[in-house]
Amino acid sequence: MTEDRIILGIDPGTIVMGYGIIRITGNKPQAEALGILQLNKYEDHYLRLSKIFERVGTLIDEYHPGELAIEAPFFGKNVQSMLKLGRAQGVAIAAALSRNIAIFEYAPLKIKMSITGNGNASKEQVAGMLQRFLHIPDESMLPQMDATDGLAAAVCHFFQTKVPLAEKKYTNWKDYISKNPRKIR
Repeated sequence: MTEDRIILGIDPGTIVMGYGIIRITGNKPQAEALGILQLNKYEDHYLRLSKIFERVGTLIDEYHPGELAIEAPFFGKNVQSMLKLGRAQGVAIAAALSRNIAIFEYAPLKIKMSITGNGNASKEQVAGMLQRFLHIPDESMLPQMDATDGLAAAVCHFFQTKVPLAEKKYTNWKDYISKNPRKIR
């Protein structure tokens, strides 16, 4: 029996950090948790970074993921916002590295594309697809889209690393025919 695989997904931010955790049993993902870390109550930017580090560490200690999928900062016009976002991402990555968790980074467009098939999908469309794919009841979805963005990063990583079932190996044509009698007419 194979061991369950657990993926922590993070949507980094210094105002709101979203996270989602999925457990893969066999090849079937299931939502374990999703939520946000509200940081706007802290005035000090460095205190916010400290809270991100602590929360990511707590999530890792509680759920024991083997992998972290994190949304990469996108290029925007406001340089200060990008710097802050990059710091938030770096602190989350540092927390995972401090616990020997493998890190995987995905662009927002890649995450949306893998979940909805459309790189320009809205946050609501991403949340709706996740809800259907993971069979999440309506009452479990949070109104903050940052939580579902974190969950989307985890599911995107699952899709990118999903290992197909091993194909049957055949030694020769006679072996193939003996293992596939219905394919012969």
